[in-house]
Amino acid sequence: MQAFDRPGRPAEPLTERTPRVVSAVKLQRSAERRRVGRFLAEGENAVAEAIDAGVVKELYATDAWFGSSSRIVDSAASAGVVVQVITERAAKALSDTVTPPGLVAVCSLVDVPMGQALAGEPTLVAVPVAVSEPGNAGTITRVADAAGADAVVFAGDGVDPHNGKCVRSSAGSLFHLPIVRERSVDATTSALSSAGLRIVATAADGEVDLDYADELLAGPTAWLFGNEAHGLPAEVLAAADVRVRIPIHGRAESLNLATAAALCLYASARAQRRR
Repeated sequence: MQAFDRPGRPAEPLTERTPRVVSAVKLQRSAERRRVGRFLAEGENAVAEAIDAGVVKELYATDAWFGSSSRIVDSAASAGVVVQVITERAAKALSDTVTPPGLVAVCSLVDVPMGQALAGEPTLVAVPVAVSEPGNAGTITRVADAAGADAVVFAGDGVDPHNGKCVRSSAGSLFHLPIVRERSVDATTSALSSAGLRIVATAADGEVDLDYADELLAGPTAWLFGNEAHGLPAEVLAAADVRVRIPIHGRAESLNLATAAALCLYASARAQRRR
């Protein structure tokens, strides 16, 4: 199957020097993503979810994705997406993985205003605060989606949720629920409270044990998760309505951030479904 840049006109394979590819490669930088309002999603899973969400503007694919592997290319073309075949070297330039999948979509940014994300009486919101590791950020988005959360709010100066590793780690969930970026943590907690959410912070010395928090978590809840190395700052903990600790029954010093988030979000989901 041949790629088309418009009906009836076969597109020649684009190289790593083609201006369109060069421009797309620049989207690996956060500043460029924000400037042009676009980001990259690579791999079959992420691209398929992005197409379903209607945010794909261009699709670049190597020869391997045409012919017998054309389902996703056909889906993009049917959605009116510009599809271009690219060389292997162009695919490598567009990817930040060791083994490029050869399938990369240029997408519109997916983050939305806080008011939009919190409209409609949300009951569960995940709030990573100044989280710097993109793998953790993406996994929290995936877990929030799986737990049935209404939104994910990235608060403070942390990772860009449109970062390549963050997109991959979300396993498509980035396109399933509202994503917010808000630099002001104070503005975040104020908006959460105004939306009727109880703000719950994770803390090693929290006054409530997660194992006994079902009654607390049965209502609308926003979970604050801190930075991987330093946790939540004292002023953020003070802004929470309650602090919850995750019990450590063995000898481990602590839990990975994404693992802790999974335990907390599923504890809320379970408690809310038992009401």
